[in-house]
Amino acid sequence: MKPIFYKILCCILLLPLLISNVVLAKDSKPNFKIAADGVVLMDSKTGKIIYSKNPDKPYPPASTTKIMTALLTLEKGNLDDVVTIGHNPPLADGSKIYIFEGEKIKVRDLLYGLLLASANDCAEALAEYLSGSVDNFAKEMNKRAKELGCTNTNFVNPSGLYNDKHRTSARDLALIMNELVKQPEYTKIATTVSYNIPATNKSKEKRPLWNENKLIQKNSNFYYQGCEGGKTGYTVQSNHSYVASVNKNNHRLIVALIHDKEKHFFDDAVKLFNYGFNNFTLNLLYPKDSYVTTYINDNLKIPLYASEDFYYLKSKDDNTNPDLKLENANLKNLKFKKGDVVLSANLSRGSNSIGSLTLKSGVDHESTFFNNKFININLTTKNIILICLAVICVIFLIFKITKKISKSKKNNKYYF
Repeated sequence: MKPIFYKILCCILLLPLLISNVVLAKDSKPNFKIAADGVVLMDSKTGKIIYSKNPDKPYPPASTTKIMTALLTLEKGNLDDVVTIGHNPPLADGSKIYIFEGEKIKVRDLLYGLLLASANDCAEALAEYLSGSVDNFAKEMNKRAKELGCTNTNFVNPSGLYNDKHRTSARDLALIMNELVKQPEYTKIATTVSYNIPATNKSKEKRPLWNENKLIQKNSNFYYQGCEGGKTGYTVQSNHSYVASVNKNNHRLIVALIHDKEKHFFDDAVKLFNYGFNNFTLNLLYPKDSYVTTYINDNLKIPLYASEDFYYLKSKDDNTNPDLKLENANLKNLKFKKGDVVLSANLSRGSNSIGSLTLKSGVDHESTFFNNKFININLTTKNIILICLAVICVIFLIFKITKKISKSKKNNKYYF
């Protein structure tokens, strides 16, 4: 009976430990529901997707489309340029600030109208300013999307008005937003709560605008400190969508929500940001120019240093570092100087790759291949010279002997 008793006692004592492990594992995953059909929570620096739902499924994005329009405007336009409004922009459907044909408005003011009031007439005016027409601008939008790594995006207009061919995914939307927040002028505009477009040649009154993004409004229940900007979107066919960026202590996260039938996007965005910041931390694993490892090949030792900052996103309860593996390369046969990039390293956790890091040499190195080749060439040349000298000596000896014999015969020609 005693052995059975001891086994039962051990099980009872171990039970709390087993339960605690289960709880920790459960707490490591989000336990909330997100209403949108397409969802991505992305770390900006590493590009790692922390949470997702149908991240690559394309949906109609409605006015979140305008973040691409804003990106191209900031990249290619001049905010102080004055745009003369053409015939088509005032005819745009949906939300607008009611600009007039022939009206002269600065690009900066059109951007405020685009981002704060979600004005479709401003979107079309910017498209014509940059590309001459909406169709040409859509081509530029798609080209830029591909450059950013978007794989499930097709834009047909600058505003997001519904079109069955106008689509993007939550992941692609996050990628576009991640590029847009690198523009300082964007965050300045997108975090402005209200703005007045000055009077123009066609409008004697100022046009007041209010920002629809509740995450930047301090009197809102959804206010989120560190929000750098966001864009809402809605059409009957597209449902609700939202994309936003938050930067806390130099750690930036991006949330993209598409096709939300329940209009929970502000609440869900806050949940996702809280989950990301509460459970993950961004570590600078290898600062630029810091020592990483040493390349060893027989007697050759090359100290290797990081050519750029390498950041690593990990759970806050994870105290381990990723494994580092150098690419398979023979540095013996290469000539390089101190500071030259010579190798790359892959970093991984188990079977999961977390990134790659280019490494530069800490010393100068001469190629042993060329040195050996030079030595071999020298040895070969030396051998040839020795052989030639030997041949010359033999020829000289033969010549001397032949000459001596000939002379001897000449002296003895009268003797019988």
